[in-house]
Amino acid sequence: MPLAAGPAPTGKATGTTGTAGESDPPSGRAGGASPAPTGDLPAALTGQKLDWSACDAPVEADGSEAEEPGAPWRCATMKAPLDYAEPNGDTIGIALIRSKAKDDKGRIGSLLFNFGGPGGSGVAGLPGAADGFTRLNKRYDLVSFDPRGVAESSAVVCRDHRQTEAAHRVDATPDTPAEQRAYMASAASFGEGCARRSGKVLPHVGTANAARDLDLMRQVLGDDKLNYLGFSYGTELGGVYAHLFPGKVGRLAMDGVVDPTADFAGGPRNQALGFQRALENYYASRDIGAEAGTARTVKLLKGLDTRPLPAADGRKLTETMALTGIIQALYAEDFWPYLTDALTAAEGGDGSELLALADMYTGRDEKGRYTTQDHAQRAISCADAAARPTTAEVTSRHLAEFTEVSPVFGPYLAWDVAGWCADWPVDGAWEKPKVSAKGAAPILVVGTTGDPATPVEGAKRMADGLGTGVGVLVTSKGENHGSYGFSTCATRLVDDYLLTGKVPPNGTVCSS
Repeated sequence: MPLAAGPAPTGKATGTTGTAGESDPPSGRAGGASPAPTGDLPAALTGQKLDWSACDAPVEADGSEAEEPGAPWRCATMKAPLDYAEPNGDTIGIALIRSKAKDDKGRIGSLLFNFGGPGGSGVAGLPGAADGFTRLNKRYDLVSFDPRGVAESSAVVCRDHRQTEAAHRVDATPDTPAEQRAYMASAASFGEGCARRSGKVLPHVGTANAARDLDLMRQVLGDDKLNYLGFSYGTELGGVYAHLFPGKVGRLAMDGVVDPTADFAGGPRNQALGFQRALENYYASRDIGAEAGTARTVKLLKGLDTRPLPAADGRKLTETMALTGIIQALYAEDFWPYLTDALTAAEGGDGSELLALADMYTGRDEKGRYTTQDHAQRAISCADAAARPTTAEVTSRHLAEFTEVSPVFGPYLAWDVAGWCADWPVDGAWEKPKVSAKGAAPILVVGTTGDPATPVEGAKRMADGLGTGVGVLVTSKGENHGSYGFSTCATRLVDDYLLTGKVPPNGTVCSS
């Protein structure tokens, strides 16, 4: 499911002790989240001292190195229980990165970030995004991390580059029984690969455990309360944290909000609505009506289903890759001109530009190497999801409904429901996450009217779910995934709340 992507992870599996990490698959179908802790964590964990040192260059799954963060960034590894039901057992290393507050006298504490995915690397992502947080960095230590199963925190790895390339050639909107069998076989092989390569960590990468890691970070960093800014999937993580630890919520803000009331099929259905809405808004910006623009896109995709287009590097633009490229371009209004060029080129017989957009989304470089962000994304979301429909259920219950919501994205997302966790080796934790946080401090929830990946309706449902007097809703008018950094008004409200504790009136609307 194309939940909003965060920064690409580095894909290096490190930081485990004991039996965690890449090893044999788990026996049986272990639960997707450990039971709630029955007592305090041992002092060896809560009192650990982090060794902050110069950051190494992030290492991709293919072994290539990205640029070193350099000053003022420092990195460390925090030990956390692999299984919170056994807090004195094996540990997993959680990679952290920090830039200390510039105004030491006015320092508030640490501000933790999660940029979404799930599967986005905060260690790789925060330095590149930090220019947008300079106001916050005056009084906060900016801190981010690779959640368990991501990048430097024992990355889940399920396929090699060759297998990933082959999987992307499989038709993700199968029309015939043979195509359906091929699609489901490819989907099932993904879970098999995860179990084989990352079996020990796989049962423990769910959102509830990541939330418990957040609270351990809070303690190790020396903060009485958690101050946090979560984007996209990071809003779900923030909501789960608030539910588990309402008394430890400090100033917590969410942007690009995941709908906590949506079940395993409801999330993709929401996205079908969101991306269709974004596509229609894109065509409206070109003075093309919604019906005409949709029909034009469907025509292009149907043609590609039977006759893929050539691309500059000798590859082919398939229907699936074209859809992926369109999805990538709809995440932000700034990408709309690239979408125009890519669609025009494809209609003229050249698939290169749409394929380049698809490669951006899938994390493919020019040498055909892929990041492992989508590996972690599926592992985390499948560890969370208890109810996983079968193929027959998808085709009978969801395909027609999704297609009615979006003729362009509906079929793709309906089949995604069937394949996403096919034959997954770990049982899921819940049908829907619990986010009620009675007694927590006010939590700022920001939704964007034209958000394609997390439609604005989810923000209201999150604010309502957090509870009266806790969830504070701000709605921002715009055409991007999230508002922070796009909307001057929303950015100011979030900054003021995090820096001063000033809570805007519930229901505030930002128009700029």
